[in-house]
Amino acid sequence: MRKFDLRFKLKVVRDYLAGKGGYKILAAKYGIANSLVRSWVAAYQHHGSAGLVRQRGRYTQEFKLEVLHRRAAENLSYRELGAIYNIGNPHSIMLWQQQHERGELRAPQSLPSLDHSMSTKKKRSPRSPESELSAEDGLLRENQRLRAEVAYLKKVSALGSSEEIGAAERAQIVLELRHEFPLTDLLHVAQLPRSTFYYQAKVLRSPGRHDELKAKIQAVYAEHRGLYGYRRITATIRRDGHLVNHKAVQRLMSEMGMKSRVRAKKFRSYRGELGEAAPNSLNREFAASQANQKWVTDVTEFAVAGKKLYLSPVMDLYNGEIVAYETSNRPDFSLVINMLKKAARRCTGTDGPLLHSDQGWHYRMQPYKAALARYGMKQSMSRKGNCFDNAAMESFFATLKAEYFHLSDFDDIEQLNAGLRRYIDYYNRHRIKLKLGGMSPMEYRLRAVSH
Repeated sequence: MRKFDLRFKLKVVRDYLAGKGGYKILAAKYGIANSLVRSWVAAYQHHGSAGLVRQRGRYTQEFKLEVLHRRAAENLSYRELGAIYNIGNPHSIMLWQQQHERGELRAPQSLPSLDHSMSTKKKRSPRSPESELSAEDGLLRENQRLRAEVAYLKKVSALGSSEEIGAAERAQIVLELRHEFPLTDLLHVAQLPRSTFYYQAKVLRSPGRHDELKAKIQAVYAEHRGLYGYRRITATIRRDGHLVNHKAVQRLMSEMGMKSRVRAKKFRSYRGELGEAAPNSLNREFAASQANQKWVTDVTEFAVAGKKLYLSPVMDLYNGEIVAYETSNRPDFSLVINMLKKAARRCTGTDGPLLHSDQGWHYRMQPYKAALARYGMKQSMSRKGNCFDNAAMESFFATLKAEYFHLSDFDDIEQLNAGLRRYIDYYNRHRIKLKLGGMSPMEYRLRAVSH
């Protein structure tokens, strides 16, 4: 069996504490088992350099029973107990457990208290881990504590709630980080008593622990008619101040047979060339720093019962909100110019937004260009045959058709037209966007105004 000296063990541990790699990376770097890195780091965190020196000698029966008693009381693993009591081979604890279950290990007297440590040879008061640390070790240890605090606070901030979180949420965060940082550090930053943590951990592992989360998932799924996938459902639940992992939501949705409805392929229509094209001023810069700065528009087609309905919307790239739209039974010029008149009501002042479109014939007409100039808007057009230059508008059409049109049945275009109004209102007011921090377009705009 390969033996490792103290200097080598310290080098591995210090690399870990300095953030130079995790257990797997360092194990591969030094050609050792992953479990060894875990054991050395845990032993060092509890006992300092002394924890890396292999302990020899026989363990008393009382000491073995104390270890087993603490394991049962705090639900600790063999590796954790080995680190706490500086037992060189945690496998020995498993053998003690088996002996105890067979009745071969009995205490002649009552068990010692949990906070009373026993040496392998004689009783002594436990030494503080910091007493074993050098100045360099102390800095590394402090760095480890700070990393644990930062990781914990990141998890808390992901909740998106300014209110203080409860013990259950704090315990769940500690459970998620427990394999990366010492439990003592995590409990300290979470201000969570050890007994409370183990109680909450037991509750989280109990059968039926996901019943409440399943109910929340079902409620959000039903509210949005099955249009939300696990990411948006996760964001919605987090908005209500509940800590939830997106992988857990995905797994539970799979168990319940729930999934976002399949996105259908988008319809593309041909548009001819008339008039003069404007330059591509937008140049695929789809982000805007404020409302009414950059708009995009296009026309899409729907077919119902042998008839067609055309939709011409305008989207604000600041928050993805549909600021205006027009529908018509024919894709004529009035469809676009009426949409433009409605959109112009959102503009204040003489400096209007940049309005981007494809090279469709509507947007090359001189009356359209004159209307843009009258409203103080600047024109931008996609390059010929390049739909990606107007990807933001194409994305909205794909979402609209996947979440509404292809999932519904219509008797006539009047019914479709009424449904489009309802969907666009839902899209603006209630449908959250992950890139907006889990807010709807209108909510995002109003929040920016209030700040």
